Amino acid sequence: MKHPTQYKNKKIVVLGLARSGVSVAKLFHQLGAVVTVNDRKSREQSPEADELEALGIEVICGHHPDDLVQEDTALLVKNPGIPYSAPPIERAKQLKIEIITEVEVAYWISEAPIIGITGSNGKTTTTTLIGELLSAAKLQPVVGGNIGLPLCEIALEVTKEQWIVAELSSFQLKGTVAFAPKIALILNLAETHLDYHGDMQDYIQSKAKILENQTEDDIAVLNWDDPVTKALISSCKGRSFPFSIYDTLEQGVYIDPPFAPIQAGDPLPNAAEEASIRSIVYRMSSDDEPQRLMPLERLGIPGRHNAANAIAAIAACLVAGAEPSALVEPLEQFRGVEHRLEYVRQLEGVSYYNDSKATNATATTMTIRSLSAPIVLIAGGLDRGSDYMELLPILRDRLKGLVAIGETRKKLASVAELAGLEAVQIVEPKASAEETLDEAVKLAAKLADKGDIVLLSPACASWDMFSSYEQRGSMFKKSVHTL
Repeated sequence: MKHPTQYKNKKIVVLGLARSGVSVAKLFHQLGAVVTVNDRKSREQSPEADELEALGIEVICGHHPDDLVQEDTALLVKNPGIPYSAPPIERAKQLKIEIITEVEVAYWISEAPIIGITGSNGKTTTTTLIGELLSAAKLQPVVGGNIGLPLCEIALEVTKEQWIVAELSSFQLKGTVAFAPKIALILNLAETHLDYHGDMQDYIQSKAKILENQTEDDIAVLNWDDPVTKALISSCKGRSFPFSIYDTLEQGVYIDPPFAPIQAGDPLPNAAEEASIRSIVYRMSSDDEPQRLMPLERLGIPGRHNAANAIAAIAACLVAGAEPSALVEPLEQFRGVEHRLEYVRQLEGVSYYNDSKATNATATTMTIRSLSAPIVLIAGGLDRGSDYMELLPILRDRLKGLVAIGETRKKLASVAELAGLEAVQIVEPKASAEETLDEAVKLAAKLADKGDIVLLSPACASWDMFSSYEQRGSMFKKSVHTL
């Protein structure tokens, strides 16, 4: 795309309201473009429309008009979640009209350098932690993107002395053209969102666009332990600065001594004992001596997956110029993010945790591996076609019981039975999602004994029963508190 200022008096179509759509529509309107915003939701479901129309922006709700995209449309900016098969997007492709997401627009107008964070699991935790660490290091971060403020709002306000810290989904990155963050961080790449992308290749290519336009002056922070992510190092145009929990690195951030990979059938180690003998270490270059940052046991978030998230955040902050000593205290004090292995309460000796953000099998596996006590798992949700056999070893080796909900309830129960798990309960849908989850929590509580953990970690998206993983997690917490 051109710089947004070059669209004065040109027709722009913004597809999808929500916060990012409103933000980008207001920006182009402010720059003199002729903006039309369209959303399939009804007018009653689109309260944002009033604000835009008051500014003189045309808003069309309830359907996609056939003539929405025309030959004189200069640009289409889509909500990231809208599939490329939507009729207005198909029409734009036929007319060779550029299709982008709001991330691309924000990149063009931002004076501040950008740290872009993507990956299949751990994005929000890592993004939030980077914001905390950079604040402690007095580097003036502003956090947004897939969490918090839309990037267009941030980009209009930040200065070149600040950092934009942006969580970026594959949906957002797929719609970029020139976007080039100063620091690109890829956490991991696992099978997810294939209903949107069609196949794993498109998903990986979309994620890898975060690296595509970087130059030799930019930095890529990549997961050395993830084979797919590690393979991207060869395509980096700038400096790579990896992180690892399994290897000692010549440069980057790592755990010393490294963790031993867990093989299928291995007993899971005690998370606290593992951490007690290890440290977080960094080397800024292969010419430097290793520097010990802090003991791993002092990290405020437990588990191997959180150790990986933490050292990824540390790596990004170090290459952004943070003083290492400034990072220690916030790393000790950080307790994670809501809906991500969030402690809820203890009742009759049973601890309850909300991990509603675990929307794929890999995320659920990582969470379970980070816990040492016997677990009664509540899982299930939107059926995206997975067979969930990836969960079989963890169901066999680590679970005391399973309560299955949602569209995938029978699939998960079948995998649990194959794993030899005897305590399996299937919750059939009730009159409401809240009633279904209430029943699941009560059944899980009956299966748990003193010293056990009841864990909501669904391994599925939430949209079969809930509007979001946040709503699912909040309802779970309410159910736990009313036991």
